[in-house]
Amino acid sequence: MAAIRIIKKYPNRRLYDTEISSYITIEDVRQLIVDGEDFEVRDAKTGNDLTRTVLLQIISEQEQDGEPVLSTQLLSQIIRFYGDSLQGFMGNYLERSMQLFMEQQQQFRSQMGNLLGQTPWTMMNQLTERNLELWQEFQRNLSGGLGRPTTVKPKETPRETPKTRAR
Repeated sequence: MAAIRIIKKYPNRRLYDTEISSYITIEDVRQLIVDGEDFEVRDAKTGNDLTRTVLLQIISEQEQDGEPVLSTQLLSQIIRFYGDSLQGFMGNYLERSMQLFMEQQQQFRSQMGNLLGQTPWTMMNQLTERNLELWQEFQRNLSGGLGRPTTVKPKETPRETPKTRAR
């Protein structure tokens, strides 16, 4: 198992990624999260774990700059839960709820991907190819039916019967 990526946070608020030996931005840290990278943010002087603080900063910036995920009401309810006798269960509940939501979202995307293909263009190409195959099959059947010998036996000439002899 690979070692967890360590990011050092300096007093001047700069972040240093020890894996690539370079300073990075908070946006770079957000991208690590999006990419599924495991990491810890450590105070460069004390070694204290600052990961949660940085994650909360990223959430705060995303909520402020983008389309908010957390409503004011939800944030207020979370704040009210601090100090509650069931506070210990809240984190676990939210974590499991989010995990279930992510699994359902992945399942939905997978089903939609199977239904629609990867892109609308892929779907249109598949539809066009299928229509072309049907048209070619129709043409083969049409042209093959015109010149193909039949399997139906020709009508036999009627046998002479006393009635047909009289004619």
